[in-house]
Amino acid sequence: MSSVLAYCRPGYEVDLGNEILALGTEKGLYGYPQFKANSGFVQFVFHQDADASSFVKSQPVDQTIFARQLFEVLADVDIEDKSDRIGPIISSLTELADVPSCGLLFVEHADTEAGKELAKLCKKIAVPMRQAFRKQGWLTKAEQTNLPAMHVFFTDTDRCFVGVSDSKGRSPFANGICRLKFPSQSPSRSTLKLEEALLLMLTDEQREAICRPGARAVDLGACPGGWTYQLVSREMHVEAVDNGKMADHLMATGLVDYRPEDGFRYKPQFGQVELLVCDMIEKPDRVADLMASWLCKRWTNHAIFNLKLPMKRRYETVYTAIQSVKAQLAEQKIRATINVRHLYHDRDEVTVAVIRAL
Repeated sequence: MSSVLAYCRPGYEVDLGNEILALGTEKGLYGYPQFKANSGFVQFVFHQDADASSFVKSQPVDQTIFARQLFEVLADVDIEDKSDRIGPIISSLTELADVPSCGLLFVEHADTEAGKELAKLCKKIAVPMRQAFRKQGWLTKAEQTNLPAMHVFFTDTDRCFVGVSDSKGRSPFANGICRLKFPSQSPSRSTLKLEEALLLMLTDEQREAICRPGARAVDLGACPGGWTYQLVSREMHVEAVDNGKMADHLMATGLVDYRPEDGFRYKPQFGQVELLVCDMIEKPDRVADLMASWLCKRWTNHAIFNLKLPMKRRYETVYTAIQSVKAQLAEQKIRATINVRHLYHDRDEVTVAVIRAL
């Protein structure tokens, strides 16, 4: 059986399964998802033996919406004797015709309450497992990020999936999670959503060019200032639009121009800004159309925004909204990359980054 394993936020298994199905179909790679509700992962089974490898090599995880990590499954291991968990894994891999040489080892678990109970086991077993894999010649003596990575993903104390991820397409983080420290000066935890987006959805070149000191930005739905904080900390001038109250220490920076106005009717004060950000609680299609309007009117060069998700058909909702944005930009002949991610610090929303060619 040829399959891939993908991690996601618990409760989003249906959406991740639908996304992989759609992505695979676009590539001519067909199969079906298998998962349990709230398990935090999806196993996608392909009909053809080579398709799992083809999918992993052609689909970077950062170009998906709901996947945190993605690897080709080599073995599904049941462990009968919990006093020796490494032995059965070695035996299962030894039976394979070919195990690629890997430069990294990730021993992981799902982001669930049950998964958190496995964290101690994963940490405890990582070092002896790394030594055992090196002895077998499956893992280089020194870590090499340019090689495939081996993943051992425990779903329970007596079961794990073992597989490999592509060096260019995997997440560099354990469990596919980018953990950030909450800055004490930020007025809300929502600041972590924009920080993660700026770090992971923009290249170093894009971040340096867009978030430069002195550049202007607009934050729609700004109060109390979690997203504005990220921009001000990069010395950007921010037009903060909201009817609520902004944090006093942000106003004291002299970099914030507070505008108690309707975000759907607001226009930038000087005609154009470098970056538009938005985390308003509103229907996703309405926010998507607002963002597209700003981009098409050249009121902003780039945009980073969140789309709040419904309880059902989340993948389909996001797909429809993004297709609308793409169509509007294409009509105006605006060249831009559009990246959509369900980030770790997001909840029932996805983050969209629309970045014009620099």
